[in-house]
Amino acid sequence: MLTASLAIETPELPLATAIQQEVEHSINDLMASLPEAAELSADERRGLIARYTAVLEGNFIYWMTGAFLAVRTEAAREIILDNLHEEVRDSHPHMLRKFALAAHAAPTDKDAMAVYRDLTNVRLFLGRLSAVRIIVMMAFFEGFIQRFMAYLADLAKRQGSTEMEYTDVHGVCDIAHTDGLFRALDAEMTVGASDVAGDQMEGVKLLRTLISSIVEPSEKALAQSAA
Repeated sequence: MLTASLAIETPELPLATAIQQEVEHSINDLMASLPEAAELSADERRGLIARYTAVLEGNFIYWMTGAFLAVRTEAAREIILDNLHEEVRDSHPHMLRKFALAAHAAPTDKDAMAVYRDLTNVRLFLGRLSAVRIIVMMAFFEGFIQRFMAYLADLAKRQGSTEMEYTDVHGVCDIAHTDGLFRALDAEMTVGASDVAGDQMEGVKLLRTLISSIVEPSEKALAQSAA
């Protein structure tokens, strides 16, 4: 069962700090839930890499653009725009496609359908343009990706690949991206009172569900993808 509790501000712990701690806890929990790479079959490794590619290749820039459209402070815009500039300038989707191809894990229609429902839920959440929740979600994702890259590279090596540019780059650059997004969160929380109320981890929960579908799709999703 996926869990992500509501961050609570206390006199000793400002809300932004409480959110950051909750995000880090969620990342740790998700990393601990990953199956051992050595225990996965070649087909399971291929499927995981392919589903990850099916989600990230065409959606990460879209997600970050949603964050850019949602925020209201210039400080947050500058941080997110810098991230977008890097993604486009260095063609990170192309980097990811090369990584998948070298691991013999190009996504198929079945791979895309296995994550379709949970990916749609994230897209619909982004469409609400709730700045604080989106930034929290993206900070969680950047932090997760930075730690996930070693695992993803291990899967690819076991598939016989030596193409590691994508995992090498994101294992480093996403550290700065995560820090930047938490600075953007601080800026947005000064003007986004309506966003701050309620469950700031809503997007994190949706993204964790999607990542779980990447790692191990449900039987229902697999059946739908095979139909």
